[in-house]
Amino acid sequence: MARASAARCSISCIAVLLLLALAGTSSAQLSTSFYSYSCPGVYDAVKSVMQSAIAREQRIGASILRLFFHDCFVQGCDASLLLDDTPSFQGEKMATPNNGSVRGFEVIDAIKSAVENVCPGVVSCADILGIAARDSVVIMGGPSWDVKVGRRDSTTASFNGANNNIPPPTSGLANLTSLFAAQGLSQKDMVALSGAHTIGLARCTNFRAHIYNDTNIDGAFAWTRQSGCPRTSGSGDNNLAPLDLQTPTIFENNYYKNLLCKKGLLHSDQELFNGGATDSQVKSYVSSQSAFFADFVTGMIKMGDITPLTGSNGQIRKNCRRIN
Repeated sequence: MARASAARCSISCIAVLLLLALAGTSSAQLSTSFYSYSCPGVYDAVKSVMQSAIAREQRIGASILRLFFHDCFVQGCDASLLLDDTPSFQGEKMATPNNGSVRGFEVIDAIKSAVENVCPGVVSCADILGIAARDSVVIMGGPSWDVKVGRRDSTTASFNGANNNIPPPTSGLANLTSLFAAQGLSQKDMVALSGAHTIGLARCTNFRAHIYNDTNIDGAFAWTRQSGCPRTSGSGDNNLAPLDLQTPTIFENNYYKNLLCKKGLLHSDQELFNGGATDSQVKSYVSSQSAFFADFVTGMIKMGDITPLTGSNGQIRKNCRRIN
């Protein structure tokens, strides 16, 4: 009798431990309803600031979307990119892919301030960036999705990670595929997420080699871009050109149409349609904008899931630029 009672007790203890383990696991997952009770006003606050920011400067929508990419590819989506350098702390802003290139930090500051007014100390900078990226896409005509939230902010950054993990504009298809795979993203995700280049501008320094040295580029297009981007390095490096020739402020599928005409601005863009394994996917997005939108949403959700800090890890920064 005592033995049977002890056995029942053991089974009960194991069941309790399993339930506790499962509860711990579920609490570490992101959720679209994470702020339903603690800060339901976060979405209106983010959207309002983003609408005003894009009304002032349409390019900023693409810049915020790019911030999210560059953040998630280094240590996961943890707002490490938002941290400023200090005498004792090296952040990611001065790394090669980011230095003089990433922008929009003041918009994130404004959003953080607006969110803090609604519910202080509740919403992470990492989540703010994820929501703002979604809103940027929607405001500029793209698809919407429910953003998974519940991330916390990192207390560290990785200068080397920023230099090594973010795909450079000189990347070939194999390197692009490899760098995305390192983040758990498939080649299909990579092609869909590259469609973010349907909005925004690029600096001459990032497309100079493509328009002067590559052969897989339309001649007239190259000549047009050369007029605003001198061959000599150091001259006109920061001159800008639209990533999507026709509609750089509207989120649609013209980016892929340009690739079919060999009018991709970056070497890495044109690599997606250059006689390789991704040609058919590019063609499918030219034929169906809805297919592109669906795959882009899938890719954005997957990217937002890259190694988030949750539970008691990290912190909720009061100021997105510095650790509490």
